[in-house]
Amino acid sequence: MSLKHDLKLLVKPYYIFNILLSISYIALKRISGVCNYLFSTNNCEFEGRETEILFFLIIVIAMRTRKAGSVSMISYLSSSFIYTKVANLILWFSADFLMGMVYGIIFILGALLFPEPTYSGPDKVTYFRGVQALDEELQRDKKITWIITFYAVWNPACVNFAPVFAKLSSEYDLDNLKFGKVDIGRYPDAGKKYQVNDSSVSRQLPTVILFQEGKEVIRRPMGDSKGKLIKFSFTEENVIHVFGLKDLYVRCKSQIKSKKHTE
Repeated sequence: MSLKHDLKLLVKPYYIFNILLSISYIALKRISGVCNYLFSTNNCEFEGRETEILFFLIIVIAMRTRKAGSVSMISYLSSSFIYTKVANLILWFSADFLMGMVYGIIFILGALLFPEPTYSGPDKVTYFRGVQALDEELQRDKKITWIITFYAVWNPACVNFAPVFAKLSSEYDLDNLKFGKVDIGRYPDAGKKYQVNDSSVSRQLPTVILFQEGKEVIRRPMGDSKGKLIKFSFTEENVIHVFGLKDLYVRCKSQIKSKKHTE
């Protein structure tokens, strides 16, 4: 994502509301007139316990965002909001029980009224009805690169990833670079062949596989040398980076141009 795009997103109610909630305690504690009114103590400096909570918050956010692979301002903010708001909730309750209750109510109402913006535009995703349909398409033209998501409609992670995958398909789709999905809840034969567990406790949903020349090249999540599944955060930035979508798009587009010149 570009900085310009990030700045446009920042004016959306979700980000404005959550930024205000995230800095509410610090900001109000540092404004002398407001501080004296809201807090029972006349001391508007941070106390030892408050400093410890804020320091711990910084460490948690740094660790979690690094683990999630947040590389843009928007993804960094989105992944840190829950921690900053919980820390503020603790701080408000420790300062005044009533203020903590008020903050908690605003916290909950905000989550209901201002959901995180998701992509709702057009997509270029092909839906395959079973493993046979997928295999036939992979073998039909091996010059086409396919990025396939194996998902289940009931799985929250799959639901959250759906708009991300739709957006990627609309931005990177070419005649020789295609995006597809298979519902392994409905077509378990596809999950069985491509070793994607569709149980209610599965950690493999969603699974995204890159196919080139009809063969699997990259998949996420993947297992380590001991067969243990390595957790993968399906953010837009992570998918673009791991699957090399930008370079893949350039190569595929170059192939199309070369083909046109030879015709």
